[in-house]
Amino acid sequence: MDKTAIDPDIATFIATMQQDWERHPPFASLSFDEARAAAEDVRARWREGGPVMAETRDLSVETACGPLPVRIHYPVDADQLTVMVYLHGGGFTLFSIETHDRLMREYAAATGCAVIGVDYPLSPETKFPVALDRIAALVAALPDHAAQWNIDAARVVLAGDSAGANLAVATCFKLREALGEIPVAALLLNYGAFAHGTSDQAESRYGGADSILNAEEMDFYWANYLTSPADYADPFACPLLGDMTGLPPAILIVPELDILSEQSSAIAAKMHEAGCEVQLLRYAGATHSFLEAMSISPLAQRAIADGANFVRDRIMDQSTAQKQAT
Repeated sequence: MDKTAIDPDIATFIATMQQDWERHPPFASLSFDEARAAAEDVRARWREGGPVMAETRDLSVETACGPLPVRIHYPVDADQLTVMVYLHGGGFTLFSIETHDRLMREYAAATGCAVIGVDYPLSPETKFPVALDRIAALVAALPDHAAQWNIDAARVVLAGDSAGANLAVATCFKLREALGEIPVAALLLNYGAFAHGTSDQAESRYGGADSILNAEEMDFYWANYLTSPADYADPFACPLLGDMTGLPPAILIVPELDILSEQSSAIAAKMHEAGCEVQLLRYAGATHSFLEAMSISPLAQRAIADGANFVRDRIMDQSTAQKQAT
């Protein structure tokens, strides 16, 4: 990868994380619990600061498919806030609502949504489709929690980054299968991992040992997540293979220098072919995970604002349509 192409602030973000990783033993020598603890430590400085919430609640929800810890950020003290369900990345294996706490607060402040961060069970201890089933069950049951959580469950946005973007689209598929419809106003998909495998060209241009994400790491994450080889052909695991019919309006935030950028382009094309509203924004000089550099990067700040603006507009569109229908 040509590191000179990386935006200077993003390069600082990557270099700082690499330095912080040096405080820990080599990743390959760590147990999964040790690797997660190290990843939390390395990401700690990047979740500091940012918007102050009016209220934050940490809850454990018993879904129809099992327990699910969540964190709800309320940006303002108001009734019946629109909901954004945020699904963190980390290759289905790492990270948490802690690593992504600032990003969730940024979206809460920028959209006015109550942001529900989901601490879904990680792999390989928990395999596909357990996490997905619990997330879909949570979203389907949001109307049951609306009064207690002070949310408007009729206006829901699904959002996520990397593996979380995968889970957001797959959740729509699950809802369509279970309910016959997708009760979601919009999708916000940040540098998603929508299928197994990356092209040799993407790996040679944007991957490699010193990149923030490479093909070998993605193979590792997919092997952790999936239960059997047959799952590689399952659209619930690899949403790029699925039927996009009826998906809500979607925005894809795509860093130019990411081995997964081609997957965002591919799924956006399929959404368009299926008649879905879709917008893809590409950010020159950005890499995978660049949104986490928001504290030092105007580029990351702009991308967060772009996603938030899309979400606000689609929420307003849905609200107007609901009023006209009544």
